[in-house]
Amino acid sequence: MIVAFDNPIPTSELDQYLKEFEELVMGSGLVESFAAQHHIRVPGDDHAPVAIASAVLQLRLADLDALNATFTMPGAVDLIKRWQGRYPYKAIWVNHEPLA
Repeated sequence: MIVAFDNPIPTSELDQYLKEFEELVMGSGLVESFAAQHHIRVPGDDHAPVAIASAVLQLRLADLDALNATFTMPGAVDLIKRWQGRYPYKAIWVNHEPLA
């Protein structure tokens, strides 16, 4: 998942978002592992045609059923609404088989 906040947010706030997201998904029992990293800004970002990522999040799931269930996990809507109200953002999902 790629998260792109509409405007830069403080590092501490991004860290808090990532922590809360991790707690939510790992507490759901649907996600086997979670990892996240901040986007590394480079000069070429100034020419991004769509958006500049704030962070990339990787969720490892057992199967397609678990993936589908993550979209309805309890607490997800509340987390999204709360953070969207503070710092609007877009999320891009990239669902794929394990990479080599």
